[in-house]
Amino acid sequence: QVQLVESGGGLAQPGASLRLSCAASGFAFSAYSMTWVRQAPGKGLEWVSGINSSGRGTDYADSVKGRFTISRDNAKNTVYLQMNSLKPEDTGLYYCAKGAGSGGPRGQGTQVTVSS
Repeated sequence: QVQLVESGGGLAQPGASLRLSCAASGFAFSAYSMTWVRQAPGKGLEWVSGINSSGRGTDYADSVKGRFTISRDNAKNTVYLQMNSLKPEDTGLYYCAKGAGSGGPRGQGTQVTVSS
């Protein structure tokens, strides 16, 4: 079955960086686009970034464009989200999801808190 395990979250000060990882198993990872979504406290799910199966195509929400970078290593079945210049509004539970968009299977998430 599909298993997605996110890691790398934590507490960061504004302006700092974090790198999230998502280890995937149970499906042909290299054949699928992957997505990062997040949920801020008291808010709905927000699409953050997506990457196509080869890794050569990426897309970002306007709110993170220029600060976040999505990448993947198909040999390691892992997708990453490098988050730079973090802002308090980046606080939330970050999930990776199988496929394009926010509707696919997700992991349990990793908490990111940006606060001074």
